[in-house]
Amino acid sequence: MAKLPDESFRDSIGTINEEGKRNFIFPKKPVGKLYEKRKLLSYGLLIFLLSAPFIKINGNQFLLFNVLERKFSIFGFPFWPQDFYLFVISMIIGVVGLTLFTVAFGRIFCGWFCPQTIFLEMVFRRIEYWIDGDRGAQMRLAKQEWNAEKIRKRVTKWIIFFIISFIIANVFLAYLIGSEKVIEHIKEGPIENGKTLIALLIFTGVFYFIFAWFREQVCIIACPYGRMQGVLLDNKSINVAYDHVRGEGEKGRAKWDKRENRAETGKGDCIDCKQCIHVCPTGIDIRNGTQLECINCTACIDECDTIMDKVGLPKGLIRYASEDEIVKKEKFKLTTRMKGYIAVLTILIGVLAGLLFLRNDVEAKVLRLPGQLYQQKGEMISNVFTYKIINKTVHDFDNITIKLEKPEGVVKIVGNTHITIPAEKSFQGTLFIEIKAKELQDDKMKVKLGFYNNGKLIETTKTTFLGPRSFN
Repeated sequence: MAKLPDESFRDSIGTINEEGKRNFIFPKKPVGKLYEKRKLLSYGLLIFLLSAPFIKINGNQFLLFNVLERKFSIFGFPFWPQDFYLFVISMIIGVVGLTLFTVAFGRIFCGWFCPQTIFLEMVFRRIEYWIDGDRGAQMRLAKQEWNAEKIRKRVTKWIIFFIISFIIANVFLAYLIGSEKVIEHIKEGPIENGKTLIALLIFTGVFYFIFAWFREQVCIIACPYGRMQGVLLDNKSINVAYDHVRGEGEKGRAKWDKRENRAETGKGDCIDCKQCIHVCPTGIDIRNGTQLECINCTACIDECDTIMDKVGLPKGLIRYASEDEIVKKEKFKLTTRMKGYIAVLTILIGVLAGLLFLRNDVEAKVLRLPGQLYQQKGEMISNVFTYKIINKTVHDFDNITIKLEKPEGVVKIVGNTHITIPAEKSFQGTLFIEIKAKELQDDKMKVKLGFYNNGKLIETTKTTFLGPRSFN
C-alpha cells in the first residue's frame, strides 16, 4: 500500500514558521521548457501592461480605469457614467470567464498571466538572482553579518527595486488618470504637481513593499481569487499535480539507488530529492496534493522532469492532470458545471455585443422642468425643458442645433444659441418647445427632437409635452 502523505501541512502554510513569524522563501532559479515558455509569455504581457495606457485607438486610451471621473476605456472602447451598466456586464463576463477557466484548468491564471506573479518572478526575482545569486547563495547572504559585501548587494538591490517600483507607479497612475495627464505632469515638474508626486510616492511605496517584502503573501493571504479556487476546483479540474499512484508505489518514496530496480522493490518513482520544494515560489510540497498556496507556475514540473531524466525514469511524475486522471485514468472532458458556465458566458457576451451595437456616441436627454405647466400664447402651447448633450467621441461638436421632428413646432434655446461641445464633454441648458394647439393629440403627448451637428443628425430623443385637456 502506498504511503500516505503527512497531513500536518494542512495546519499551517509554508511562509509561516512554528512561532508564527514570517518564513522567507528562497526559491531555486527555475529552468526547463515550461519556464522558457512562461518567460516568453511574461515578457509579452509585460510589454502589454507597460504600454497599454499609452496606446490610443480612435483617440481613446486602450485601457483606462478613471474611477474619480467615472470614465473607463476597455480596449479603446469608452465607457461613460451613463454606460456604467455596460462596464458592469463586462466585469461580470470577466468574472464568469475566469471562473470557467479555473473550474477547467485550475489556478493557471495566477502562475502564467497574473501581473503580480509576472512582475515578481520575471522582474524582481531575476534581478535578485543576478545580484544575490541562486537559492544557496541567498540563504547564506541572509544569515551573513552586515559586512561590506552584504551592504553593497542589499543597497544595490533596494535602489533598483525602488526605481522599478517608481516606474510601475507611473504606469499605474496612467491607468487611473490617463497617460496624457501623467505625461503633462511630468513635463510641468513635481513643484507644479505636488499632489501627483505624493500619489506616485504612495504607489511606489506600496509596490516596493509588495515586491521587496510581502511577495508571495499577496497570493496566499490578500488575493480573493486564491480563496475562490477552494470552492471551484474538483477532481476533474486540471492542476499542477503529483502522480502519487506512481510516485509512492507500494512501499512509498525512497532515495535513488541506481543498483536496484524500483519496479521490483515496489518503491515509487519519487526519489525524495525535494527539488520540487526548493524551486517552489510559495514554499509548498506539491506531493501533499492540491494546496491553496499553489499558483500553478509549473516550476516543479520542469524541476521534476529534469531529475527524472537524470535518473532514467519516465517524465511526468509532476504534470498538468486532474485527480481523476491520476487515480481513474480518465481523460479531461467538459462537465455539466463547465457547460453551465459556458452557457452563461455565451449569453452574457451576446447581451453585451447587442448593447454595444445599440450604443450611441452621443447621448441627449430632454426633461420637462419640474413644477412647470404649459403656457398658452394665442394658438401656440409652450413647455419649458432642460436638456443635456453628452459628447462621448474624441471630436469636437462646433455647431449643435435642436429641431422638433414630430409634430411640427418650434424649438427656442434660452441664452446662447451657438452650442459647442468639446470632445468627451457635455453641455446642458434650457429650451422652450412651442406647438400649435391644433397639432396636439392629447394633454400628455410624446414629442421627438433631433440633435444636429453642422446639419448632420447625431441623436434623437423623446420627451413628454403637456397641453390643455380640451383643445380644437
